Amino acid sequence: MSIETDIKQSKFRNAYHKMALNLIYTTSWLSNSQACLLRPFDLTTQQYNVLRILRGQYPDPVRVNDIIERMLDKMSNASRLVDKLLAKELVKRTECPHDRRAVDVVITEAGLQVLAEIDTIQGEWEQKLQNVTEEEATLLSDILDKLRGSV
Repeated sequence: MSIETDIKQSKFRNAYHKMALNLIYTTSWLSNSQACLLRPFDLTTQQYNVLRILRGQYPDPVRVNDIIERMLDKMSNASRLVDKLLAKELVKRTECPHDRRAVDVVITEAGLQVLAEIDTIQGEWEQKLQNVTEEEATLLSDILDKLRGSV
């Protein structure tokens, strides 16, 4: 389907307006799809992002400020997310030995196990994205980087 069909709008101010709406609509579509995948694990997409960041650093701890820098959703409250993951026993938090004001966070074995389970079904979810070729996916990613001025 096209963006025109999906949002029932046939006219746009210009190509940039159409692109922006398409990006917003597609982001929502991807986010909702990811949320459905995570629902059986009682995780939000932001909590999942934190767990993946921690797994990437495992077994080393990560400071909350470092988590914030790496989060996909910069508006997320990382401290609150860590608290929720702590309550689910998916992470543990300790006082940083070098700076008592800082907090170190590390993923637990339970957190690693949840991510391993999600990894097994993540491949199926990613197949939804294979309507485009690998080359098109690379090009789109490069274009998005350019749009954000990251190039």
